[in-house]
Amino acid sequence: MIPPASSLMRYDNPVLVSRKSDKKQQSTITKLSPTSKDRTTSPPFPSLPKKLDPIEAKVSQQTEEILHSILPPREWEEEEEGQLWIQHVSSTPATRLDVINLQEQLDMKLQQRQARETGICPVRRELYSQCFDELIRQVTINCAERGLLLLRVRDEIRMTIAAYQTLYESSVAFGMRKALQAEKGSAEMEERVKQLAADKQDLEEQLNEMKMKGEQVEKRSTEQRQLEEKKHAEEIQFLKRANQQLKTQLEGIIAPKK
Repeated sequence: MIPPASSLMRYDNPVLVSRKSDKKQQSTITKLSPTSKDRTTSPPFPSLPKKLDPIEAKVSQQTEEILHSILPPREWEEEEEGQLWIQHVSSTPATRLDVINLQEQLDMKLQQRQARETGICPVRRELYSQCFDELIRQVTINCAERGLLLLRVRDEIRMTIAAYQTLYESSVAFGMRKALQAEKGSAEMEERVKQLAADKQDLEEQLNEMKMKGEQVEKRSTEQRQLEEKKHAEEIQFLKRANQQLKTQLEGIIAPKK
């Protein structure tokens, strides 16, 4: 396993927890370990001198426990040598210079990793999260209660971001489904448009054909009407001439009698 990358949080020096050779030595030590009587007769270890007042030591221990519970240590294993390393966050109080250095490191890492200034950027989010954890560490060392309150704020922010991320992913999935449905519907609509265009072409051809037939019928009816009118006019003229002849004959018959 590759050792963790550098972080904006301040950690203590890594501590070697176990290795493969230690397990073998531990098994041999258990076999060669002295009995309980020998343990009682063995000389005790010299006690370490107390540097802190018991109350201060207890408060410091509680602070470290809270700090380690808030910001758990990171572990990694070197597979080649079979060594397991652990690294706790530092319990050293921060100074004003440390805060200034933190700000400079944040700006430098943002520039080095080419984080985007606006929009969604996982790199920028990761770096600011590390910076916020470092601030929580600094505050917790001075006041554990304030650090716990900041931890609640951090968890609430992460929960809100996770909710927005879930909402964003669901909206993206919904948009993709709608886009696929629209694409499928557009293909069906294009096919429908082609079918309607073909139907329109057929109807236009039928309309033109019906217009031609109507023009032919109108032309024939006009010619027939003109022939009938001409025939009717000739019949009228014939009847007029016949009437005139009959009138003349009638007048010729009636005139001698007088």
